[in-house]
Amino acid sequence: MGCGRVGSTLARSLEDRGHSVSVIDNNADAFRRLGPTFAGTKVLGIGFDQKVLEEAGIDKADAFAAVSSGDNSNIIAARVARETFGIQMVVARIYDPGRAEVYQRLGITTVATVKWTADQVLRRLLPVGAEPDFRDPSGTIRLDAIAVNERWTGQRTVVFQEQSGSRIAWVDRLGEGVLPTRDSVLQEGDIMHLVMREENAEQVLRVFERGPEVD
Repeated sequence: MGCGRVGSTLARSLEDRGHSVSVIDNNADAFRRLGPTFAGTKVLGIGFDQKVLEEAGIDKADAFAAVSSGDNSNIIAARVARETFGIQMVVARIYDPGRAEVYQRLGITTVATVKWTADQVLRRLLPVGAEPDFRDPSGTIRLDAIAVNERWTGQRTVVFQEQSGSRIAWVDRLGEGVLPTRDSVLQEGDIMHLVMREENAEQVLRVFERGPEVD
């Protein structure tokens, strides 16, 4: 539901991955954003109206995304999809972070646009390690993205992991993700995506700043 910039991009991305997609919007002009090659279903109407959802084929749907510009519309549509039609994979775009947390607890996955954007900017303003890219719901595990410094350039990834107690999930290198092996060597420009326990974060960052210990 919603054929704005987010909805149209999402619809095309899903179709490019081989999925069948139906798009609902109450403005016929919005469907122009889908482009001439979009082969999915376009339904004009209110996205939380049961008849409109049925016309869009919700009885055959595996997932539903409510990404219109209105919080209320998105939440109502998400609840109808989940509670009336039994769709388990439901995501709602929410601008109000407070509302997002409430509906998250009700079992509706939410994307809090304002909070997400603010968090992304915050991570780029604060010093390395001040705020992780991700924390698991328990607050035990965190994921940090850290650009390799000159101290670790040329060092094997396994050495960093052993000395820091973290795990390198993957490395961004020249625009591509690389899964490290025991023989992988860190290069200038690499960005390590580190998984660690929250209580070990300070130790990991100390090792990163200090550089490798030589036997």
